[in-house]
Amino acid sequence: MKEKNTCGAPSQDCAFRTTIGGQALIEGILMRGPKKQAIVVRNQEGELEIQEEDLKLVKDRHPVLGWPFIRGVINFLDSLIKGVKALMWSAEFYPEEEEAEPSRFEKWLEQHFGTEALMKWVIGVAVAAGIAFAVALFIILPTLGTSALLYFFPGAPMWVRNLLEGIIKLVIFFIYLILCSRLKDIHRTFQYHGAEHKTIFCYERGLPLTVENARTMPRHHPRCGTSFLFVVIVIAVLASCVVFALPGVRDVATNPIVRILLHLVLLPIVVAVTYELNRFIGRHDNPLTRFLSAPGMWMQNFTTFEPDDSMLEVAIRALNLVLPEEKGADAW
Repeated sequence: MKEKNTCGAPSQDCAFRTTIGGQALIEGILMRGPKKQAIVVRNQEGELEIQEEDLKLVKDRHPVLGWPFIRGVINFLDSLIKGVKALMWSAEFYPEEEEAEPSRFEKWLEQHFGTEALMKWVIGVAVAAGIAFAVALFIILPTLGTSALLYFFPGAPMWVRNLLEGIIKLVIFFIYLILCSRLKDIHRTFQYHGAEHKTIFCYERGLPLTVENARTMPRHHPRCGTSFLFVVIVIAVLASCVVFALPGVRDVATNPIVRILLHLVLLPIVVAVTYELNRFIGRHDNPLTRFLSAPGMWMQNFTTFEPDDSMLEVAIRALNLVLPEEKGADAW
């Protein structure tokens, strides 16, 4: 009897869906399992550099942070911080030809607090800068752009403003992905992204983790972070359409500054809802979940590319390092 496909790819069957996920780095991959995290990077000599660590989950210390609609924001921030740390570690094996001289503040920080404090400061700045960039690109710019366009149409109803703002956000997102995919270094990183997906697919289908098996797997995966970002934008548009139409909000929501502040207030709620929606999609395979994941799958045409065998080797090594001792412990 043929098993029901639960991987989201109609052409091939698989045994289960794993909770293991990853992130492409500079010439490497981060894999995160239920208990461990591993980073594998191929250095300039062609050897594999490995960093392993046991995961210390915040919800284990504070169970309330693992509750639905709370865990989404916590996990998002945790993944962002760990991703930046991993990216910085992978970059150490590919230094720039001329390294910049540390600033006086960096020297003072390292002298008084040590290298670890300096690293935390750098990571904190990188995370804050990334969030600020995302806010500027996907909240401030669309809001101000919409206000500028509707300056010539002051009588336009609120639903027109919300629709136009949502379209601008999606257009910016698509252009951003396309431009990134055309950069040589980013294109190679996206190849590692494809290697991550292929390796996870291979594991989910119960096949031995070999380059030969992974090479035949799809590079588009329904539980990719690209889908998460797309759904965040869509949920944000829908949330603003509802909230900005409420009595008492509708009159002030025409002010661009107020709209930006309202978007910022709604952002944690949007992330929380998106996280739960992605978990639902990740645990089910039916026409509805395939429909919901379809836009993210399409966008992976710009964020994943076919890897070479050396990239698959890196992904396989990283995945093997985080597999649970008990088979199936990482299943949804």
